[in-house]
Amino acid sequence: MDVGELLSYQPNRGTKRPRDDEEEELKMRRRQAGTRERGRYREEEMTVVEEADDDKKRLLQIIDREGEEEEEEEEPLDESSVKKMILTFEKRSYKNQELRIKFPDNPEKFMESELDLNDIIQEMHVVATMPDLYHLLVDGQVVALLVQNLERLDESVKEEADGVHNTLAIVENMAEFRPEMCTEAAQQGLLQWLLKRLKAKMPFDANKLYCSEVLAILLQDNDENRELLGELDGIDVLLQQLSVFKRHNPSTAEEQEMMENLFDSLCSCLMLSSNRERFLKGEGLQLMNLMLREKKISRSSALKVLDHAMIGPEGTDNCHKFVDILGLRTIFPLFMKSPRKIKKVGTTEKEHEEHVCSILASLLRNLRGQQRTRLLNKFTENDSEKVDRLMELHFKYLDAVQVADKKIEGEKHDMVRRGEIIDNDIEDEFYLRRLDAGLFVLQHICYIMAEICNANVPQIRQRVHQILNMRGSSIKIVRHIIKEYAENIGDGRSPEFRESEQKRILALLENF
Repeated sequence: MDVGELLSYQPNRGTKRPRDDEEEELKMRRRQAGTRERGRYREEEMTVVEEADDDKKRLLQIIDREGEEEEEEEEPLDESSVKKMILTFEKRSYKNQELRIKFPDNPEKFMESELDLNDIIQEMHVVATMPDLYHLLVDGQVVALLVQNLERLDESVKEEADGVHNTLAIVENMAEFRPEMCTEAAQQGLLQWLLKRLKAKMPFDANKLYCSEVLAILLQDNDENRELLGELDGIDVLLQQLSVFKRHNPSTAEEQEMMENLFDSLCSCLMLSSNRERFLKGEGLQLMNLMLREKKISRSSALKVLDHAMIGPEGTDNCHKFVDILGLRTIFPLFMKSPRKIKKVGTTEKEHEEHVCSILASLLRNLRGQQRTRLLNKFTENDSEKVDRLMELHFKYLDAVQVADKKIEGEKHDMVRRGEIIDNDIEDEFYLRRLDAGLFVLQHICYIMAEICNANVPQIRQRVHQILNMRGSSIKIVRHIIKEYAENIGDGRSPEFRESEQKRILALLENF
């Protein structure tokens, strides 16, 4: 019975109760109405239950899929899976290249292959967690394939720029855990691509910073890569990129980091004598000299480069050229007074003085003839003020070394008391600590003192001895430092060079 029927129903007014037949009819209608309502509620209830069952099924399907994905992600990385990954990368790389060649003006045709290729490059990042498998990437010429892929990427497109960044990340991870792969990577075209990318006329971005970082990694302690860079005219590329910072400071911290990476790469390359010739021909000395005069952030790093360019007998030509370009006018003001505020973050006064003294020591070792005379004359100018400064630095670093020596002697005493053996390895560790405390700078200072006192300029020798006496010191201390310096010189050199260099240094003590 619906609402209308209830409202229209009128009972028999003649009696207080309805007639039997009417009452039976009324009961029948109520039963029918109740049946319809219960049916409707039951249908609605069934619908809700069915919908709930569907949701439950869908939820279970999602959980199952996630479980499968988790199982896939947790699949162990082994040799076969890496080989499969490499094969997939090769296939997708070739497919992408083919479609790009076929449809150069229709990106929609190769966009899907582009995404597939990016996906597999992303997957290859997982190899970073398994250094033992890196050899598969190198033996499989994967770096060569990565370089081919880099060559065709257009970094003006964000997705492709991300692809470059991801590729460099793979190389960096491999180099970090397996440094020996750096040589193969460079020979497979990576070094050439990095140099090309660095000199490309593009705004500074994260990828250029990353390129400079990977380049520095490839050159670290690797003479083969240093030689290859020189053959690829890489010294000129580095000098061109650094010339930007001659008169202008980097505009951001990231750009400064890139500048430092390039300086580090240049210093690393100058460990090779053949690259010093290229540096000389590329007017690297002139650029560094200008940077020293401009007093920008690049000055500290330029000083470090000059140090690397002049050190040892291989630096002879650079030493003579430095005097010819009036470099003495630049280096001696830096020797006389260390900058109060060194703009380069992380550079200390000690590092500044270390590089300056090392450069002067190299000049005194390598210069001959007129250039040497010009250098020695600097020590007699203005009432021998440069000799006074040299002696000031001598006592500064002598004090620092004596403090370190006292601490080390205390540690040795404690070790002996505990019954520990002080072997050669421990002695080497102590010596390195002394060098770091200031002995390295002090050795160069004492060497400079010995050189200028042997220059047949009585004025210089008299001044050195006078100051030593005034400060209560003696020649014996200087002699001891120089002998220790001679004993430890020439690491990594031939025995013949080591012996001849030791004789040359000890000969300076005869007339000291």
